[in-house]
Amino acid sequence: MSVKIGNIDLGEFPLLLAPMEDVSDPPFRYVCKQNGVDMMYTEFISSEGLIRDAAKSRQKLDIFEYERPIGIQIFGSQIETMREATEIATKADPDLIDINYGCPVKNVACRGAGASLLQDIDKMVAMTKAVVESTHLPVTVKTRLGWDDTTKNVYEVAERLQDVGIKALTIHGRTRAQMYKGLADWTLIREIKRNPRIQIPIFGNGDVDSVEKAADWRLEYEVDGIMIGRAAIGYPWIFREIKHFFKTGEKLAGPTLEERIEVCRTHLQKSIEWKGEKTGIFEMRRHYANYFKGIPDFKEYRMKLVSLQNVDAIESVLTEIADKFEVVSA
Repeated sequence: MSVKIGNIDLGEFPLLLAPMEDVSDPPFRYVCKQNGVDMMYTEFISSEGLIRDAAKSRQKLDIFEYERPIGIQIFGSQIETMREATEIATKADPDLIDINYGCPVKNVACRGAGASLLQDIDKMVAMTKAVVESTHLPVTVKTRLGWDDTTKNVYEVAERLQDVGIKALTIHGRTRAQMYKGLADWTLIREIKRNPRIQIPIFGNGDVDSVEKAADWRLEYEVDGIMIGRAAIGYPWIFREIKHFFKTGEKLAGPTLEERIEVCRTHLQKSIEWKGEKTGIFEMRRHYANYFKGIPDFKEYRMKLVSLQNVDAIESVLTEIADKFEVVSA
């Protein structure tokens, strides 16, 4: 059976790309889309930033036709600013609006936004209702199990947010206190999925970094789909590998060195097109190590790639890598 968010049909068991600050930008989304992701989100966008018309927040609203279906994710601590931000984001014409109630980092959570709203469910419900009423688009939410081990209240959150009109819920299997440490625990996600009151799709997120885990957890935790974040950085092939396994029961061979270089080049080119040469090259630096993970003696090339400031020089290092390692692997 197809999973639907409002009238968006995501197919039988969708794979979603998590919104990640400084990662889930259009160049990165492009390479993930090429590798079969079903639904993507922008980086999270500050509601205050949108209202102030801050350039960085505005730029994050950029979406492209080939990315659809795509959601714009917003966060904030004030109901009124979230209402206004929803109206601004709706004008950018995404397929849905997503609210971030999951971000654990200090400068978000300690300003009363993101995961900190797990400490004030009434306010979270009121804020969600305001967002739902401010747009004609489906509204979805991403959150965590709770603030800490003593307040795992996501079961209540799921019911109450569904009651005010959200169309899907993604749950990261950690509390805010855990940040990104320890293991994600999806058992509560399964309990929510089994709750007869819950009619909306429930997506699981946290620690899915292999084909086997995606397949096992799909069965074990009964979710409607999986959201993948960190495991896709430098490895957008994870989406196609999981899909191939679901379809055939067979593991696809990992990307060849040639493919890694080709996707890395595409990512760099899109980065420069979107941000300009200087910023595009600089922001690409965080991705090289992941694209070439596991290649022996790669360090000197990585050092070169992260220090170069000119696109032709980077291209020639990528060609050098292709020549050197092709011989080695042959």
